[in-house]
Amino acid sequence: MLNVLFFAPLVLFFVAVILEFGGMLFRKDQVTRIAWWLFLAGSLLLSAYLVARGITAGRIPLSNQFEFATAFAWGVAVMLIVLQKRTRAEWIRAAAMPMVFLILSYAALQPREITELMPALKSAWFGLHIGSAVFAYASFVLAGCAGVRYLTLSRKEGSENQLMQIDYLCYRLVALGFLLLTVVILSGAIWAEQAWSAFWTWDPKETWALITWILYAIYLHLRLRRKVSSKVMAWIVVIAVPVVLFTFVGVNTLLPGLHSYG
Repeated sequence: MLNVLFFAPLVLFFVAVILEFGGMLFRKDQVTRIAWWLFLAGSLLLSAYLVARGITAGRIPLSNQFEFATAFAWGVAVMLIVLQKRTRAEWIRAAAMPMVFLILSYAALQPREITELMPALKSAWFGLHIGSAVFAYASFVLAGCAGVRYLTLSRKEGSENQLMQIDYLCYRLVALGFLLLTVVILSGAIWAEQAWSAFWTWDPKETWALITWILYAIYLHLRLRRKVSSKVMAWIVVIAVPVVLFTFVGVNTLLPGLHSYG
């Protein structure tokens, strides 16, 4: 049953992406509406999967790479739905829906067995630390999607009002992600002191989380001081996404350390 609940959203997201691009290409609004409803259905099923896995495991389903990747995809999907409802900016769907599918596809390649929670993870900080990371990463990914839209529109000489709205959306998403990543780092430091008797160990995951934090701190500093053009700011949020993904995937794969289970 769990496998059905996991793979059904993956299929729905794939079909939704195909229909979304097909509807845009051939200018068929009805097709894009169907794509969006399929995406909503996939998001609902993915939510059900996470709840069911959590009940089966008897814990929050965020303890390993598979569970975090699944929650990451879910986080992007939830934030996309909220953005779509609040802004009515249908353009963000074309950029963000494929990201949800790709992240969930990565999750599908990971071992899906439900395992016992490692002793180091049995902490009151577990949900706050990892849950904040899910939505921090999701915010950064969506900011990158908005950045791509800004760069595409600027090449086509989009209206100044459109560009300003997208630039402000990037800023708000980065600000939210930055706040959540700060929570991740601070809660992680407190948790590390309890688990390993040190607030900071320069573990690869910690180091790359700090690099990511510094990168977005630079973005916010430049954005608030208006030191560079909005186009440069858009490039920063786009280039920052691979750094976020490396912090998530690359560190676990290439730089094993105390967070190798995460």
